[in-house]
Amino acid sequence: MRPSLITQYSEARLPRYTSYPTAPHFSATTGATDYAEWLAETPAATLTSLYVHVPFCRRMCWYCGCNTAVTLRDEPILAYGEMLKAEIALVGRYLGDRLPVAHVHFGGGTPTIMAPERFLELMETLRAAFDVRADAEIAIEIDPRTLDREMVAALAAAGVNRASLGVQSLDPAVQRAINRTQTFQETEAVVGWLRAAGIVGINIDLIYGLPHQTVASALETVDRCLTLAPDRIAVFGYAHVPAFKHHQRKIDTATLPRGSERNLQAEAIGGAMVAAGYRPIGIDHYARAGDSMAVAAEAGRLHRNFQGYTADPADVLIAFGASAIGRLRQGYVQNEPTVRAYSAAIGAGRLAIVKGCALNDDDRLRGEIIERLMCDFRVDVAAICRRHGRTTASLADAMENVDRLAADGVIRRHRAIIEVDPEARGLIRAVAASFDAYLAASPRQYSPAL
Repeated sequence: MRPSLITQYSEARLPRYTSYPTAPHFSATTGATDYAEWLAETPAATLTSLYVHVPFCRRMCWYCGCNTAVTLRDEPILAYGEMLKAEIALVGRYLGDRLPVAHVHFGGGTPTIMAPERFLELMETLRAAFDVRADAEIAIEIDPRTLDREMVAALAAAGVNRASLGVQSLDPAVQRAINRTQTFQETEAVVGWLRAAGIVGINIDLIYGLPHQTVASALETVDRCLTLAPDRIAVFGYAHVPAFKHHQRKIDTATLPRGSERNLQAEAIGGAMVAAGYRPIGIDHYARAGDSMAVAAEAGRLHRNFQGYTADPADVLIAFGASAIGRLRQGYVQNEPTVRAYSAAIGAGRLAIVKGCALNDDDRLRGEIIERLMCDFRVDVAAICRRHGRTTASLADAMENVDRLAADGVIRRHRAIIEVDPEARGLIRAVAASFDAYLAASPRQYSPAL
């Protein structure tokens, strides 16, 4: 990427666009009553995805941006598991019908912190409330430092077939700076256990832009992870937002790589992944040829949700747990963020929705354009406008921003077709932001664009 573009755009604070409107624009004007109505209105045959959030870890990683808390005791986890089962049953009653499910994702926190037998019970509760298809992808996020063979056996028995292993960096200096000491041997052992149990879909999560991280150390981490032959590797840029994630204040800001350094790390990692035969997917994923995500990207069927890029075609995502965000055709909903408030609502037999966003026609139009940009780096604005019964004239504000990006060489525009310059793909969030009607009124600071 040209140095002038890095200088101009890299420090811009922009959303990652895992939804549109983005979560900071959700409000209490959308609540549990709306969610109950939206669930009841969902047609019986609607293809659905499920997300389950488990907000507990055994220790806090200082880079973490997730909604999680540290517990050394099992009692809070056991109690929370009961609340999850109660919420699943409650949502099932509002739906009435067992919707078909093609994707299930367990996130956190550390969802494998649950006791094996409790996890099996949770999966049984999901299957009772939903028609989880035999070929469904059931994925879970794993901290290799805390996983044991008993839990691996439970995952396999529950039908889990994809695991995402957090690695972030294998550089000891970086690990000390982020409070996450994890050896390559720990990760290697867990990969072996999973594959031996029949869980062969292996993802590895890495981060660039961490304190003390260099291009050389980032590449060394990638090289070692490639020896494990994962199906996918996700490479996220570290988002330093200590105003919102107070534990990030333990990271010395002076040790963080800046725009050009971050970009060099991202480009070096990307080059290594492509050289190893992986296909780049969007801004932060790489997949082997033939992997479902690579196939979806090739066919223009890639999507984006709160877990990042996905091959999941469902347009309904029902989410369970504290802070979990779901999407129905009518809009987004989010549960109470704290375990205490979430548990109080569910324990009282009430839906735990605290805020959300009902979608209007303009949201749907702009959201589709943003998703296609984030997934394909190309969009035919006129074609999408026609599908929504609109004209490009209704997006005059956005197209003015697009013209400025074209003048800077970030994108190429032919009438209403926008294509991001291959060398500027790292700035795709700046392109997507052109269509964000809410950004100017954003109530919070986002992560850097690069």
